[in-house]
Amino acid sequence: MEIYGIDHVELYVGDARQAAFYLGHAFGLQIHGQGGPETGLPGQRSLLLREDAVQIVLTSGLVADHPAASYVQRHGDGVAVVGLEVDNAAGAYTELLARGAESVAAPVIYTDQETTVVIAEVGGFGDVIHRLVERRGPRHEFLPGAIQITEPAGGPDEKLFSEIDHLAICVPSGQLKPTVEFYEKVFGFLPIFEEFIEVAGQGMESTVVQSPSKHVTFTLIEPDPNRRPGQINDFLSWHAGAGVQHIALRTSNIVEAVSTLAGRGVNFLASPSTYYKALPERVGEVETPIEDLEKLGILVDRDHWGQLLQIFTESMHVRRTLFLEIIERRGAMTFGSGNIKALYEAKERELEGIS
Repeated sequence: MEIYGIDHVELYVGDARQAAFYLGHAFGLQIHGQGGPETGLPGQRSLLLREDAVQIVLTSGLVADHPAASYVQRHGDGVAVVGLEVDNAAGAYTELLARGAESVAAPVIYTDQETTVVIAEVGGFGDVIHRLVERRGPRHEFLPGAIQITEPAGGPDEKLFSEIDHLAICVPSGQLKPTVEFYEKVFGFLPIFEEFIEVAGQGMESTVVQSPSKHVTFTLIEPDPNRRPGQINDFLSWHAGAGVQHIALRTSNIVEAVSTLAGRGVNFLASPSTYYKALPERVGEVETPIEDLEKLGILVDRDHWGQLLQIFTESMHVRRTLFLEIIERRGAMTFGSGNIKALYEAKERELEGIS
């Protein structure tokens, strides 16, 4: 079984068209397809958003007993499906079940005259499932027959983002180790980074797991029950269990991307000036002027291979759960250590400002 990368993520949302309008207007992700009862997807409306290799499906239930409707009622808008591109979906499905995965849906074939897509589904973490996706033929089609491809109405793609870099996932206290072991045993992922963070009496454990291809990365986080309850506890309470805390979108020019998004009204988590004063000593010389990074609130970290620049949006949801990260890698292949704490502190400042 070969896992090539994240094929797509599917969000279950209360109103797919409203969510698509926001992601399109603010982030430039354009509608490239749609599906519903008329395309063989009963009880739902789905919209496909694309930019380069970023594919996000927004699905709303049209009837009360659709899984998307019950998901939104329990969790609010959030990531319900993480699609993994594999070499052989049926073979991967069988192999994963043999390793202990729970079956959600047996392999199904979608095809037209040129493109064939095979999908199967297994359980992941919390109420999130993994969709195994095998693609053969031209990649313009997403799910032949089920998702009707349309021409985007917003003009040419801006190419702000190239792919989904990683997902950050919160799990309840005591579930980090078994979740890491699940991805090791079942999916063959490898732990590549571990960290304990303590801020203002709060604490969290974090382990990053990555596929052998290095193109699927999950940052797994649990709260420390021996410390004061904090934002990870809040996420788990507001989300009603384990879930995706943020989606990281890769860019080749974070200054341009953040400037563009900020100009459209996207709010980012702020960092204090003291962070930037200590930056040269902590990460070395940075190609981008530090005053430009401070003006935009962009964070810098490093690993053994190079630097990474990142910034986090405020949550776009009333539950203050899911948010987005913009990340540029300048040689860095994994994660440094400084910015996990910086994110934690910035999120604290955001939450303290909510009445």
